[in-house]
Amino acid sequence: MGFEWLAVAMFAGFFFILLTGYPVAFSFAASAMLFGLIGLAVDAFDLNLVRLLPNRWFGTMSDFTLLAIPFFVFLGAILEKSGIAEELLDTVGVLLGPLRGGVALAVVVVGTLLAATTGVVAATVIVMGMLSLPVMLRYGYDKKLATGVIIASGTLAQLIPPSLVLVVLSDQIGVSVGDLFLGALIPGLLLSASYGLYVMGVAWLRPNAAPALPPEARTLRGFPLFRRSLRAILPPVLLIFAVLGSIFFGIATPTEAGAVGAVGACILAAANRRLNWQITHSAATTTARITGLVIMILVCSTFFGVVFDGLGGTNFFKELLVNLPGGYWGFIIFANIAIFLLGIFLEFIEICFIAMPLFVPAAQALGIDMVWFGVMMAINLQMAFISPPVGFSLFYLQSVVPREVSTGDIHNSAWPFMGLQLAVLALVAIFPQTVRWLITIAA
Repeated sequence: MGFEWLAVAMFAGFFFILLTGYPVAFSFAASAMLFGLIGLAVDAFDLNLVRLLPNRWFGTMSDFTLLAIPFFVFLGAILEKSGIAEELLDTVGVLLGPLRGGVALAVVVVGTLLAATTGVVAATVIVMGMLSLPVMLRYGYDKKLATGVIIASGTLAQLIPPSLVLVVLSDQIGVSVGDLFLGALIPGLLLSASYGLYVMGVAWLRPNAAPALPPEARTLRGFPLFRRSLRAILPPVLLIFAVLGSIFFGIATPTEAGAVGAVGACILAAANRRLNWQITHSAATTTARITGLVIMILVCSTFFGVVFDGLGGTNFFKELLVNLPGGYWGFIIFANIAIFLLGIFLEFIEICFIAMPLFVPAAQALGIDMVWFGVMMAINLQMAFISPPVGFSLFYLQSVVPREVSTGDIHNSAWPFMGLQLAVLALVAIFPQTVRWLITIAA
């Protein structure tokens, strides 16, 4: 085995440091320095590899695709902080209110639209929890249905383009962001449709669990409602087509489309007389914080990767994963289970930088379609994001729910939607055409 045991110990040591509460980026750097020194002491590591780090960092930071991250984050932050997202949810709720389960269905529709514009889960879940949950509870919705549809629909931003998950994944698995966006679109819409069908099924089987809004709650009708719908719904939809359409039709790169989207969000906010210095400053601060986090993890994980590879860890894990029982499908099943379990405890950015460098060499050696593999990983991350007991979306919603909604209600609400996500994951795994179809058409 040589010194591969040192690489295994390094990986275990990283997780130990991480579990102590140390920041992810510095956990990467600390374990790399510690085991790099141990490797030097036992003559298992070549110090010349460290001298290549500046070139690796420069090459990574020169990647034009990563510039899409701040643009998409800023786009979402402007829509959320200017109140455009709130008005969109309120308007769709009024339009669908006459239907049984209409408010829950509105949450699914708006969650899908916000996912296609913001790509940020936390803001979507919190905004919809603050606005739609009190309305659903006031008119007699089942607590588990009301909370479940919010956490599931809000988490669609993990998968539906322009998802930050897909941008980071594309860098790690070495595929085009545009292809990953195209590949994820149909699975994302299938998830959204399954949520809508579930809501309608509950409303049909248990009318008291998802009633229609009473007439007195629908004060806006006729032309005033039509005018408000045009103002609240049409501009975000046009923005979605401008951003995603320019990518899918080859008019712009994801980074250029992100820049257009960021400017478009500012124009929408200004047109609604909601763009001011406070909102711009807050959105810019949020963007800088998230982008800085991604870059710091990227730099430190590169250091970790150089030491880990120098100790023989990459080849060791590649051989281990390639030779799993079941071969091709054994690896696919193992990778999905591993990503799901990691997703319960870690953020998607951390998982991308921890797990993908281990899985990608084995996946390539097995001849796996990397776009298909990346989309499956994104679905898995989304499922983990709402899984009890520590799914992040559960805690985002818990921070804004009324007192009558318990933690148990929120956690139990996730199970039906996890089942739907598992069904879509199985569908994508069995029928790769769901991922490849739009890519083939675009080509």
